[in-house]
Amino acid sequence: MFTMAKEVFKQLFKKPFTNLFPAKHIPKSVGGFLRDVEKGKVKMNPPVPTPPGFRGRVEYHRERCNGCMLCTRVCPANAVVSKPKERKIDYHLFRCTFCGECVKVCPVKALEFTDEFLLADYSRD
Repeated sequence: MFTMAKEVFKQLFKKPFTNLFPAKHIPKSVGGFLRDVEKGKVKMNPPVPTPPGFRGRVEYHRERCNGCMLCTRVCPANAVVSKPKERKIDYHLFRCTFCGECVKVCPVKALEFTDEFLLADYSRD
């Protein structure tokens, strides 16, 4: 029992290893203990860089797309939908499983992964 109390007391005075999620939306009432009283700024740990080959949000470059529709054929989640009249596609992020098949098959690199991983939102679009 004594060692557990000792460990808890020791942890009370250590700097946190992680940032609150999502850090950019911290309300002043919650983030008050993280604020530097003298400077009025939030004390934050630096963000962790994403590793090479990270599969974040898929970005669609409309101007590069040649309308081959290979991405619509390989997408297992039907996140890529064709627009035959325009010879372009619609990409639905809320359906995507981030498998990367559409990115691999695109001959003109109109689809690519980004480093963005904070994808929670109030809207499906």
